[in-house]
This record gives sequence, structure tokens and C-alpha cells, in this order.
Amino acid sequence: MSQSRFNHVFLTQRVILLRTLQRMVNNHSTAEDLLQETYLRVTRALSERPIDHLEPFVYQTARNLALDHLRSRRIQARTLQEDVPLDVLQSVAAPVSTPEEATQAEQLLEHLSVSLGQLSARQQRIFILSRLHGCSYQEIADQLNVSLSTVQKELKLIMAICVGVAERLDQP
Repeated sequence: MSQSRFNHVFLTQRVILLRTLQRMVNNHSTAEDLLQETYLRVTRALSERPIDHLEPFVYQTARNLALDHLRSRRIQARTLQEDVPLDVLQSVAAPVSTPEEATQAEQLLEHLSVSLGQLSARQQRIFILSRLHGCSYQEIADQLNVSLSTVQKELKLIMAICVGVAERLDQP
């Protein structure tokens, strides 16, 4: 397959590819970016080896890029960085820390454990499903038979408790 053949296939399938990507990622701008990345990846692949079935290869490349994007967003959404202020995150002890930093981190964990232990059984379950098992808010709501809003409110409360514990430990 030549680059000119690929260009023809890409241009004739562009609108369909873009719609497919938009449905997958639910964002026009991101779909455009993924479409451009698809073009670059297929061009690179063509320069390395011949591709017999070009159209399915293009669609599979676009699909894989969209799935990678969605997976990345899901992982990013699960991090504490969205729920905890940056200064609190930076105060957690690094793998190579001084004895004082390690002691402070240990105290933080102890206080967090006590505070989280005082949560209701449902709140604890929501926290565990979200932060330890990586479940989405909707998955948690479905599993516990509560509304999505309830899950969001409970996690907001739990994260506020965690931030409050960290702030109290930072005060002299």
C-alpha cells in the first residue's frame, strides 16, 4: 500500500471515522486529536511494512487510540489529585524521606485510619470501592442501590475529612 492510497482511504473515511471517535470519547475536539493521531500512526506503520487490509487497520488503530484515551481518563479520574489539594498531596512522605517526614506520614495514616473508621458502613464501602477498587461513581451507585448524587456527596464528605485530618496535623 502506498501513502497516496492511504490518503485516499483516509479522506473518504474521515467523516465516518470522526463520528465513530466522537461517539466513543463524547468530545469533538478529542475525537479530532485522535483522528490526527490515527493518521500519523498509520503513516508510520506504512513506512515500516506493507498493510494488506488498510481500512480495517485504520479503524482498529483509531479504536485502539480512543480506548487508550478513555482508559487514561478513567485512571486520571481515580487519582486523589482531583479530590485533595496539591499541598496535601505533596506533604505525603516520598519513598526516600527523612525520619521526621516518615514519622509525620505514619501519624497521618494513623489519624486517617481513626477518622475513616468512624464513617458509617455505607461511607466506608463507598470509599473502599472508589479509592481501593477503582470503581466509577456510577458503578458504586449501582452496587449499593443509591443515587449517583449520594455517592458524589459521600465521597466529597469523606475527602473533606481526609483533608481536615491532614490540615490538623500540619498545625503546630
